Amino acid sequence: MQHVLIPPALPPPSYYDCRYAVLREPIGFPRGAEILDDDEQAIHAWVEFEDEIVAVGRAHLIDADSDGSAADHAGPGATKCPGFGPLNDSTNRPAIQIRQMGTRPESRRQGHAATVLQALEAASKDHFGAKIGLLQAREVAIPFYLSQGWMLIDEPYSIQGIGPHRSMMKEF
Repeated sequence: MQHVLIPPALPPPSYYDCRYAVLREPIGFPRGAEILDDDEQAIHAWVEFEDEIVAVGRAHLIDADSDGSAADHAGPGATKCPGFGPLNDSTNRPAIQIRQMGTRPESRRQGHAATVLQALEAASKDHFGAKIGLLQAREVAIPFYLSQGWMLIDEPYSIQGIGPHRSMMKEF
């Protein structure tokens, strides 16, 4: 079952459990690194299957005066992720950023990530009036985002403690 939560609200603890298990625990981050300071201002989407959350993601509105650069997680030692070049063009505003997308390994390749991403895109257009979406994809996720109509917009870079990434964009 698909769920979408519009701000100002926070998803259930089981959402964060999935986010941590998929995105932070495998790379050795401590519990709490799955929480972002602006989670209450973000749209959250998830898929629940047999009473377990199996896929998660979030989208937030990028402030009008921001290039989209931000800390990778809440707490000490967070790496600052780079900004997005397309935000230099004011016609690309309002813009959202997709973050914290992940699917439990046993639930991959079943369409759950596509369900979450499509829900975030639709809710971002409806709630924020977003014209474009931006994201920073781990290398292994790039083929998925390309299959969903996203395009690469920069050269590879590395986020400390996480690894190689590419920035991507989609026009809504």
